[in-house]
Amino acid sequence: MIQYEWFSGAAPKDALDIRIEVFCVEQGYSLPEELDDLDERSWHLVAYEDGTAIGTGRMYAGSGEIHIGRLAVRKNKRGSGLGAGLMAEMEKKAVALGYSAALLSAQCRAAGFYEKRGYAREGAPYMDGHVEHIQMRKDLT
Repeated sequence: MIQYEWFSGAAPKDALDIRIEVFCVEQGYSLPEELDDLDERSWHLVAYEDGTAIGTGRMYAGSGEIHIGRLAVRKNKRGSGLGAGLMAEMEKKAVALGYSAALLSAQCRAAGFYEKRGYAREGAPYMDGHVEHIQMRKDLT
């Protein structure tokens, strides 16, 4: 059974371990690109299975909307629905915090995943590091 745990402020080690594994080791982002000052003012969600961290995401307050990002799932758990579960948990918390919209910067290759969850593309694709991204938005009301 999957258990979700929230942390605020500095990213917990379990979240950082998954993000470094996925974004740095697998996708080639540098550590300075991955670790930014937004971690200090974010809510971090970690998914656990049998006490092992298997997925993570973070969100932080924007001007009128919540920003969701750093969604990462360990390779052996991809395709299991965990990413969708993490998104649902983050959206639920965003609504509980009073936000009516969510923004995210999706890797273009993952945009379909977010579109299935009600996110719409906004603007033109842009480069974030060495990977093409697109801004996406969802009304949470």
